[in-house]
Amino acid sequence: MQETIRRLLAELGENPAREGLVDTPKRVEKALKFLTSGYAADIDSVLNNALFTVDYNEMVIVRDIDFYSLCEHHLLPFFGRCHIAYIPQGRVIGLSKIPRVVEVFARRLQIQERMTSEIADTILRKIDPLGVAVVLEATHLCMAMRGVEKQNSFAITSAMLGVFQHDARTRLEFLELIRRPELNTRASWPAIPHASSV
Repeated sequence: MQETIRRLLAELGENPAREGLVDTPKRVEKALKFLTSGYAADIDSVLNNALFTVDYNEMVIVRDIDFYSLCEHHLLPFFGRCHIAYIPQGRVIGLSKIPRVVEVFARRLQIQERMTSEIADTILRKIDPLGVAVVLEATHLCMAMRGVEKQNSFAITSAMLGVFQHDARTRLEFLELIRRPELNTRASWPAIPHASSV
């Protein structure tokens, strides 16, 4: 990989042997392996048996999960926050494991739409809840740094499974809870739009 990066630097018109770049191939290799470490991650190991039998059937929400990923089309970062809800039917996931699931799929070459679905499908498969809802908000540097160069644009994607897909009231409750200003510790982030526009 380091030799490939040296060739890339040369193709860009640089001198890979100059002082500022001589260690760049090693650093880029290390960074890329970290940013794509999700390929080597095993979901069962990540969850580490933190699946518990509990008599609880109300909505569980973990919101404002930061994530950083790489767009598979340009290898440029996209980043933002993820909100997840599920309604258990006898089993729950340890709360700290939910951000870890997000991390597994973020640390791959991704598109936001697929990442959203992968997170929802994994939770559905692991605990068989009544429903799962996932909303991702992200800024894409492939839109901000190049192309249309719209620095203030962001994308919202959602996956609604089970009761969240079939019951409009449940879906709306989730969307209202993740955008309540009194719960929002990041006033600078754009508000989540109404359910009709997600």
